This record gives sequence, structure tokens and C-alpha cells, in this order.
Amino acid sequence: MAKKFQRHIEDFACEKCGTRIEGDGYTNHCPKCLWSKHVDVNPGDRAAQCGGMMEPIALEGANLAYDIVHRCTRCGCKRRNKVQDIDSTDAVVGLSQKFL
Repeated sequence: MAKKFQRHIEDFACEKCGTRIEGDGYTNHCPKCLWSKHVDVNPGDRAAQCGGMMEPIALEGANLAYDIVHRCTRCGCKRRNKVQDIDSTDAVVGLSQKFL
């Protein structure tokens, strides 16, 4: 049985905004625009065949432990990812106000 989390240290360019990101093995979305890519079934396994772009659609949580909710623009899959210290404050605040 495969581990649920597999750490992969990878650098990548955001396919939404073009920002170049130095991955740390936990990086799963662009810290500038918060978009991600549907590449995993379980975190880090790179087993998803979809490859669609994951749109940040909501911010959930409280007490400084917020998650970004992403929805795949191709297949509709939803995933939650922790807000990271390097994430753009403006992008996170903008996401929190998206549906107000």
C-alpha cells in the first residue's frame, strides 16, 4: 500500500500566471495567484491523469489555520491545501472576499 503523502521537491512555473516557484516538497500551488494543477490522487504521488488547472474557489478555516479550496476546471475534483507563509496576502484576502 502506497503512503498517503509523498514528498517531491520540484521547481515549476505556474501555468496560470507564469510565476517561477522553487518547490520545497510541500509546495502545491502558486504563492502569487494561488492556482494549482491536478496532478495527484494522494499528495505527491503524481498519479492523477487529469492534469487540469485547479482554481482557488474558497478559503475555509479559522484561527490562522486556513485552507484554500481548489476545484479542477477540467473534472470538478475539489481539494483543500493549507495557506502557506509565502502565499500572497493580497491573493488570500481577495479569495476570502470572493463571495461576499
